[in-house]
Amino acid sequence: MSTARTGRRVAVVALMAAGALTLAACGGGSGFEDDTEPAGGNGDTGAEGGGDTGEALTVLIGSSGDAETQAVQAAAAAWTAETGTDVEVVAATDLAQELSQGFAAGDPPDLFYLGSDTFASYAANGSLLPYVDQLENADDFYPVLLQSFTYEDTPYCAPKDFSTLALVINTDAWEEAGLTDDDVPTTWEELASVAETLTTDDRVGLSFGPEWQRVGTFMAQAGGGLTNAEGTEATANSSENVEALEFVQQMLVDGTAAYPGDVSAGWGGEALGIGAAAMVIEGNWIIGAMTNNYPDVGYRVVELPSGPGGPGTLQFTNCWGVAADGANTGGAIDLVGFLTSGEQQMEFATAFGVMPSVQSVSGEWAEQFPDQAAFLAGADYAQGAPSADGASDVISDFNSQIQGLKDGDPQAILDSVQANLEAILG
Repeated sequence: MSTARTGRRVAVVALMAAGALTLAACGGGSGFEDDTEPAGGNGDTGAEGGGDTGEALTVLIGSSGDAETQAVQAAAAAWTAETGTDVEVVAATDLAQELSQGFAAGDPPDLFYLGSDTFASYAANGSLLPYVDQLENADDFYPVLLQSFTYEDTPYCAPKDFSTLALVINTDAWEEAGLTDDDVPTTWEELASVAETLTTDDRVGLSFGPEWQRVGTFMAQAGGGLTNAEGTEATANSSENVEALEFVQQMLVDGTAAYPGDVSAGWGGEALGIGAAAMVIEGNWIIGAMTNNYPDVGYRVVELPSGPGGPGTLQFTNCWGVAADGANTGGAIDLVGFLTSGEQQMEFATAFGVMPSVQSVSGEWAEQFPDQAAFLAGADYAQGAPSADGASDVISDFNSQIQGLKDGDPQAILDSVQANLEAILG
């Protein structure tokens, strides 16, 4: 094991321990997370001088389901056919845990999904290779997405795609309840009313995951959020956020909303697919899951309703992280160039519903997926996750408390989150 790699192993272990101590000191009580012929047959992967691509690569992904896993595997196989470099794509059971364990053991994957909420931690301890300037398409990424993966003014890794959350409705349940287009909810009051109408003995009106990554939409709609727009000041226990959690809590108490686990489903897409929920709050990834797993279930996607503070949703993006001590960083960068090309991202969009992270194909995407317009519309007012070092620990702690929101104290929960955020923001 190299000295550099050993040092980074110690740094990662120390970082994890420090995060745990920070949370303990602050008090308080862990998102979710068909074969497609990939484009790009000319061998141009978009990287400048990718270097030696002969060493086999391991790619660790956090997949939304079979559709995403198969699409990434197909793309990797196409790149292998062009370069001769073998690629093993591994779908993690718990991406954050498996990635941290890999680095702690000194044997991280060569290439991996990395969320904006954990990016800063890995960039700060030297685990990541900053490579964006080596990509030919570096100027094509949406600046707001690239900013999520910039540390000390240096862009580290390329955003692989992005998504927002919207309201996904089972059209059969909607029609059976006598609802029409005029009933599509545009306010919280209308959402509560429609959810009540759709709730039966066998089905809940609305379902969403017990986590900030779903409940946070209500905070945004109330005019709140975890931090200010610049991400420099904690605002978790604002009156707007309290109002948002109280609204969610009331729907849970009324029985018109429920977490997927409470209706025998693993996540929102499954709850919609098996008929356990008439509406769910989910992201673009639900498209591939519905197509592959529930092809006979009719649904439509609409924008989330506005709250007291106006429209609001959340925006998610991951980047392709490259391990700084990888044995074949040149090959990993070359593979990133292939995976983030406009052509390949459109293949991913077709396979599992994400929106490309490059601007050059935005018009093509909008033309090809008009029924997903609500997701793209949400990008205009979406909030992202805090990217400060330690943010993932704070959100994990928040999520554990959201699981007990039905019987909990919204103000106390948010006060705890506030203390944790203040600790990492200094």
